[in-house]
Amino acid sequence: MGAPPTEERRDRRQLAVMAAPFVVGLVVLVLVPAVATLALAFTSYDIVRPAEWVGLANFAELWDDDIFSIALVNSLVFAAIATPLRLLAALGLALLLHTRARGVGVGRAVVMLPTAVPEIAYGLLWLWLFNPIYGPVNTLLTTGGEGGLTVLGRSPPPWLTDPNSARAAIIVMSLFTIGELFFVLLAVRQSLPQEVYELAAVEDATGWDIFRRVTLPLLAPVLVLLLLRDSILGLQLNFVPALVITDGGPPPYATTYLSLFVYENGFEYLRYGYAAAATVVMLALTIAVVVLQWRLVRRYRAAWLG
Repeated sequence: MGAPPTEERRDRRQLAVMAAPFVVGLVVLVLVPAVATLALAFTSYDIVRPAEWVGLANFAELWDDDIFSIALVNSLVFAAIATPLRLLAALGLALLLHTRARGVGVGRAVVMLPTAVPEIAYGLLWLWLFNPIYGPVNTLLTTGGEGGLTVLGRSPPPWLTDPNSARAAIIVMSLFTIGELFFVLLAVRQSLPQEVYELAAVEDATGWDIFRRVTLPLLAPVLVLLLLRDSILGLQLNFVPALVITDGGPPPYATTYLSLFVYENGFEYLRYGYAAAATVVMLALTIAVVVLQWRLVRRYRAAWLG
């Protein structure tokens, strides 16, 4: 008989058992679908007939597809605007609500609440809020105005009928689902050494100086990780709002994003191969954006530290 397992072997065994569910989930829910999507991207498949190999034909069609081009631009614009705004909003709220004071717990719960609401219910709620006739948003904007105009004498935005207003509405919706970003930054802020802030207070540093020279550098590594994480999710956050509120419009495809483009081609038109090719492009685009951001951050860090 072999020798009894050592303590190190027992620890490895326990770690393997603990990691097994994650590994199985990763393989079943991520790797297998990813490989299947990549394979489907080179086929013509409509779930009725067997898949037919078409090579790069789907990608060539995407290149000439005007709707795909519109969806690509919409997605890039959304990610470029919504991602930094979401991060700034989460950072501001985390710095505002990190102290232990009366009512802070309620404020934290309010910040987290929109993130906990199911996405469909959240979209339907904003569909009512943005209604241009009786929605609370335009009612609030016209408060104090005359003849249904704002206090500046302008008509309130036609959120659901104007292309630019519809894009702005989707971005505004995304700014309220920052609960995860907020709690990560809140936890990191509370873990920062208090001695540093006491020393800054002794030196009569202003609030802005403390933020710029103490808080921001200490939070920078976490902010970079959250920026990369939110950039990855940025191409998916707009799916439910665009589907429930605007249905990809108003014409011509003002709020058709890559995620909605994939959904429509895959589940409405049953063009699974074409939708898979669009998914591969979306994944490649996400990787390219993250790599670009990472290089810019490294270059800035080298210049700042150097």
